[in-house]
Amino acid sequence: MLRIKRMDLFILQSFLPLFVMTFCICLFIVLMQFLWRYIDDLVGKGLGVDVISELFFYAALTMVPMALPLAILLASLMIFGNLGENFELTAMKASGISLLRTMAPLIVLMVIIATGAFFFQNNALPIAQTKMWTLLYSVRQKSPELEIPEGVFYDQIPGYNLFVESKNRETGVLYDMMIYDVSRGFENSSIILADSGKMSITPDKTHLFLELWTGESFENLKDAATGMKNVPYRRETFDVKEIMVTFDANFNRMDEQGMRSQYIGKNMAELRATIDSVQLKVDSLGTQYARDLQETPHLNIAPYSIKTDTAGTRLRTPTPAVEMAGGPIDVDSVFRGSSSGVGINYLQSALSKAQRTKQEYEYRSLTMSDDQRSIRRHSIELQKKFTLSFACIIFFFIGAPLGAIIRKGGLGTPLVISVFLFIFYYIIDNMGYKLARDGKWPVWQGMWLSASVLLPLGIFFTYKAVNDSAVFNKDAYLNFFRRFFGVSEVRSVEMKEIVMEEVRPALAVEKLGHLRDITAAYLRDNPARQGYVDYWRRGYDRDGLHALRDYEEQLVDRLANSRDKMVIIKLMDLPILRSLWFIEPCRTPWLSNLMIALFPIGIPVWLYGRYTQGRLRHELETVSSVASQLITLIENGKDKA
Repeated sequence: MLRIKRMDLFILQSFLPLFVMTFCICLFIVLMQFLWRYIDDLVGKGLGVDVISELFFYAALTMVPMALPLAILLASLMIFGNLGENFELTAMKASGISLLRTMAPLIVLMVIIATGAFFFQNNALPIAQTKMWTLLYSVRQKSPELEIPEGVFYDQIPGYNLFVESKNRETGVLYDMMIYDVSRGFENSSIILADSGKMSITPDKTHLFLELWTGESFENLKDAATGMKNVPYRRETFDVKEIMVTFDANFNRMDEQGMRSQYIGKNMAELRATIDSVQLKVDSLGTQYARDLQETPHLNIAPYSIKTDTAGTRLRTPTPAVEMAGGPIDVDSVFRGSSSGVGINYLQSALSKAQRTKQEYEYRSLTMSDDQRSIRRHSIELQKKFTLSFACIIFFFIGAPLGAIIRKGGLGTPLVISVFLFIFYYIIDNMGYKLARDGKWPVWQGMWLSASVLLPLGIFFTYKAVNDSAVFNKDAYLNFFRRFFGVSEVRSVEMKEIVMEEVRPALAVEKLGHLRDITAAYLRDNPARQGYVDYWRRGYDRDGLHALRDYEEQLVDRLANSRDKMVIIKLMDLPILRSLWFIEPCRTPWLSNLMIALFPIGIPVWLYGRYTQGRLRHELETVSSVASQLITLIENGKDKA
């Protein structure tokens, strides 16, 4: 019988509320981005609450593929950050439960979410996208709500520009009106001036009724001025004038079938069927165009057709068009037997024919380009059915180990890291999408680019978290660069209150003397100044330096048991010897010879290597000097004793 363990239930109960909260927050953020993008199409249209709510509902469904991966990343970061900050992960590891075992219930949940995301992308999202874009285009085509401003020209009435100096907001009367009527074209425009007027919309909201008082109108009569040099116009003075203008203020929904036939409204089966049909059309057209190029003769010269006989030999035979035309035309003889004017006509005729042929093939190319663009867009939409599910799993394997590493809960640090990673993902995903859309990359490469970049990152974080590696420990990175570039370290030796093994002066003096001798031998065997060739072929002996350093450290550990305070203080003057790569850069002959051959490239390394060797020699000389001083201190202390 399948039974959920208490720890798994605890992890799920901790994760699910956070996931729901972060998903709602992320969906709200991307929905606000949608609102900011299309705010100009919504404001001033007099839309009802039901239309706005419906549009936002379908937009929210459309934004799920963007909000879901970010919510998973943020929720997984927060849950494992909280567990690490409260030392619950430490307690689980101390009980023998690995991080992957702790993540197991959430891994199962992520597989379920990824599966649901796939079916959502395939079944629900095409319907939501169709309804959203149909509704959005319908909103765009709706006429704006009639609100005439004061002191500026109003151009939202099709074919008219209206200017109102002032208006009475209580009675709706407009004063000092100027109306430019360009509904019949700019050349047949008319101007109406009125002291006042009133505007209303018919009950069916299909026409605008203007009642004007005390004014005059000027109308251009160019259509009636056929054959006349001057264009007449008509001037009219009126006390009351009524105008009916076509103005559809209703909200009319577009038919969804047009958007349903686009790539955004199709599921996987429909996308594959469209891709196959359009690809078949492109292949057949390409074959037909190629055959036309092969068989069309020019100047009675046609390309040879390739045929294979019974023996398998490829034969080149002329097309029947050449055989019937009586052979190719002798162009030189045509020009020799004609005047210069006739020759120019021949050339112009040939140029026109070539241009017509070029335009024809350019049109064919544009037609095929449109079909290939349609194939790419459908292929991109097909790949999106899978990339969302894979992105959900990848973001979980980034967020959960990262939360276990940083051990910070709450909304602060996880939110910053999540936003940074998601922006990084969005930039790469958008770049891959554009490369695939423009045909610069294959579609599958462009659409899976973000996944291929983030997958190694998820594997790296998971590996580091499982092995308790300090990924974000700045001291580890500082120590690495300190050792690489040779930054000096200060030795610290403290006097011990309890000494388990007393220091014997004679043996200490002997050891210090040996340290001084091997230091002098190392300095003697490794010259102070090495030339470029000698540096790359020999360098300084790092194995000998390792032995010298180990001997020094062992001696320091022994002398740290001394009861003489001066000896302890003097021990801190012994430098910590560092074995740097720059003192012996090459140990293989082929690499040495290569760097010698690449002379200009190796000069900066050689110069820094000489500087590093000089610092090492100074430290070794300090070791020798301090060893002599320690010998003197120990002998003087022995004499006093």
